[in-house]
Amino acid sequence: MPAADDKVLVRVEGRLGRLTLNRPRAINALDHDMVTALREALTAWEHDDAVAAVLVDGAGERGLCAGGDIRAISASARAGDGAAAAFWRDEYLLNEYISRYPKPYVAFMDGVVMGGGVGVSAHGSVRVVTERSAVGMPETTIGFVPDVGGTYLLSRAPGETGTHLALTAEPVGAGDALALGLADHYVPAGRLADLAAALTGAAGAADVAEAVGRFAGAAPAPTLVRERWIDACYTADTAEEIVERLRGHGDPAAAAAADTILAKSPTSVKVALAALRRARELPGLAEVLEQEYRVSCAALASSDFVEGVRARIIDKDRDPKWVPDTLAGVAGEDVARHFLPAPDGPLGLAGPGAPGPGAHRGPA
Repeated sequence: MPAADDKVLVRVEGRLGRLTLNRPRAINALDHDMVTALREALTAWEHDDAVAAVLVDGAGERGLCAGGDIRAISASARAGDGAAAAFWRDEYLLNEYISRYPKPYVAFMDGVVMGGGVGVSAHGSVRVVTERSAVGMPETTIGFVPDVGGTYLLSRAPGETGTHLALTAEPVGAGDALALGLADHYVPAGRLADLAAALTGAAGAADVAEAVGRFAGAAPAPTLVRERWIDACYTADTAEEIVERLRGHGDPAAAAAADTILAKSPTSVKVALAALRRARELPGLAEVLEQEYRVSCAALASSDFVEGVRARIIDKDRDPKWVPDTLAGVAGEDVARHFLPAPDGPLGLAGPGAPGPGAHRGPA
């Protein structure tokens, strides 16, 4: 049995491999040790015929995972010690591995599911949301850019809804998560324990699908896909024009989105928009993760990331001093530098010698 203070609880129940992120006081924020533990367990179970499916969930009542351990990443950025890049390398490799995992990979996306939490859930083959789900990529709020395959997922959401979410950093509930392709099934939170128990007897994908179907219900109606102003405004070519269209549209929600974007790191907004547009043209998750690794490593050299973490996480004054502090002040070359090769080279997911393409998200 795993120790109660393990940051990832790893056990097998029946034929179900169970992984519980176990830092409830930090809403199960991921650190490097946790990424390593997840990868080691998944690798062992891939080759274990006694394990037919995997379930990942989070300890406590607040959520699956609030993201990466931002305090540790920011400390690494200040120290320049390479630990943040090493964490991201292993985390992104884990995200890609999850997407092609050969056994059903069930994720309970209950409560807060942000950033790195999306990475360990939304690339799985069976993604379950609840009435408590809040799913999002909050990176522009802290001077960073959506990663862990977030630009892959958001760039393939209907219309420009993914652009809206990336730039505003707003989370969505269950209905929108389903409509945007971030989740597959809605199960009330009160039924998750019974679903987990049912999954312990699953012998394969068909049994997992049957069990989920028994507990799933009708999800709340989505809202974002119905907002016509999103496509009308976010198809613009530049962040400045997007904000101008949002302000001029006439819908109060569009004007609010403009104000939200203008409160984010201007550099992060512009880089996020470029990353999304480029991700749309890339063939798959592996190539997008390669791009995200370049972008993330470049962000370590930006003062905005350290400042954003200070303002939101450490001092909590919510008054970051972005440099530059306007969208117009962000030069094209500063955006372009985020897409240059990473100092320690690529992840090795795309190109010769990369893993086989497989079917994204594994078995249904």
